[in-house]
Amino acid sequence: MSGLAPVLELNDGASIPQLGMGVMYIPAGDLPALLADAVTLGFRHFDTATHYGNEAGIGEGIRRLDLSREELFVATKLPNAAHGYDAALRAFDRSEQAIGHIDLYLLHWPQPPKGKYLETWRAMVRLRGEGRVRSIGVCNFPAPLLDELIADTGVAPAVNQIELHPAYPQPATRAANQARGILTESWSPLEHGRAITHPTITAIADIHGCSPAAVVLRWHLDLGLVVIPKAATPAHLASNFAALEIVLSAEDHAAIAALARADGGFGPDPMVHTTEQGAE
Repeated sequence: MSGLAPVLELNDGASIPQLGMGVMYIPAGDLPALLADAVTLGFRHFDTATHYGNEAGIGEGIRRLDLSREELFVATKLPNAAHGYDAALRAFDRSEQAIGHIDLYLLHWPQPPKGKYLETWRAMVRLRGEGRVRSIGVCNFPAPLLDELIADTGVAPAVNQIELHPAYPQPATRAANQARGILTESWSPLEHGRAITHPTITAIADIHGCSPAAVVLRWHLDLGLVVIPKAATPAHLASNFAALEIVLSAEDHAAIAALARADGGFGPDPMVHTTEQGAE
């Protein structure tokens, strides 16, 4: 296995590797070795969050790699507790100290009941304007809230990271993002492991001689999504990266599309979610 993931262009002119590695709740001490394994396979995009408690592990792993920093793409997320203009600036300082340079800074949840997402976004716009971060984006933002951010600052998020998997493909939100020039990124792309046990997915994997995870990730890639599956072992990393090598047929895509369900989502409602519990 060789090569790198394709890259997609963001609305600010930066580029993002389409397939990355998510590290939610992986212990910080495990990350330096895992990052080395991931880079050997071809991963260059790593996605973490302050809430995951492992930003320092990402920073240490990056320092140990035999690559220039420009060859990597690192994203992290502002925690719910740091909404507000000054609080957001301080939170970024802490993340930057732990990781080093940050390529993409994401507002993790909008938390409308707190009423601070607009001033938080203004702080992130400032960080980008000062050159401290290349790109800024959001997670879990419905279209009306995206429009509020854009109207308030004139700056559209580069990315909107949302729950997205075959059971919950979110076509309306994807279309809303695209209409605003915002790239859609999938969190929990394997539905916390449920998607890879579905008989439809396993049957397609058998046809292609690959893992079920590779089938689901290839589906995301074919939809033009950025996808960041978690992997905690070298074997899982390799299984995920193999998605780049398979070709799904129109019949495969039709079968996967049929898995969508009205009740397919499991994450919290972004219009009311205000705690870290259940966050992605």
